[in-house]
Amino acid sequence: MSVNLIPSAADRRLLDESRSTRAMSWIMAIMLFLTVLAGALGLGTRAAANLLDRQLAGRLTVQIVEPVERMRDAQAAAAIAVLRGLPDISRATLVDRAELASLLRPWLGADGADPDLPIPAMIDVDLGAGSDAAVARVTAAVQAVAPAARVDRHETWMSPVSNFMTMVTGLAMALVLLMAAATATVVILAARAGLETHRDTIQVLHMLGSTDVQVARLFQRRIALDTLLGGILGTMLACGLIGLIGLQLGTLGSDLLGGLTLGARDWLLLALLPVAFALLATFAARIAVLGVLRKIL
Repeated sequence: MSVNLIPSAADRRLLDESRSTRAMSWIMAIMLFLTVLAGALGLGTRAAANLLDRQLAGRLTVQIVEPVERMRDAQAAAAIAVLRGLPDISRATLVDRAELASLLRPWLGADGADPDLPIPAMIDVDLGAGSDAAVARVTAAVQAVAPAARVDRHETWMSPVSNFMTMVTGLAMALVLLMAAATATVVILAARAGLETHRDTIQVLHMLGSTDVQVARLFQRRIALDTLLGGILGTMLACGLIGLIGLQLGTLGSDLLGGLTLGARDWLLLALLPVAFALLATFAARIAVLGVLRKIL
């Protein structure tokens, strides 16, 4: 199958009058604009999900849930000493009570700062490696000195968010595939309309000895070129919009939204979409034209 996208002057004279082929560039610009946006959403969400996993992997919170303040403080001090002696731990820090009261203020108001309120002691822990075995060793060591202690993995808390981001990534990729299928359908319809428009010309070409493959090549080159030009336009507009959205996200100061960034490989994948769609259009046009020619001629 020929993939030469530049039609000759003779090709352009034969097919330039087709309204359907002229409209292809604008249709493909819209299709690629939407496809690139969907692709950027999927790639950005995947990057944010990976960043979230890396940040939360190996992070623990130890809660000393002891109602008697003296015993709670003693167990927290013992737990800190044990944690800092474990080889699996890279950092163990007791969270300040004032900071905990500040976190509880939206729910408890000023009562959160009451010194008689039995707020659990919290220890923020970073593991060198977030394996299940390391978490089990830390849990056993902490509960040996603080039986009322609870050890929670951060990634467990955020698993619904991570699952949602994975779902968004899958949905975005499904949209890209759906747009590719819609593009192929549009190309097939345009090719069939072009054949009908140029039926007389094609019959003359056949009488002059042209084969079905040569006729199909005329259409596939023109449709591929229109798809590529329209796709480049749509991709450039979409990339510009993505860049503006990225600048806005950067000003929000959100760690989660800040992870919605595209790397060099992601931008390269988006830049290759017009080429991929042009090749898809070429293949779809060839199949459609050859199929119709076998039936009508």
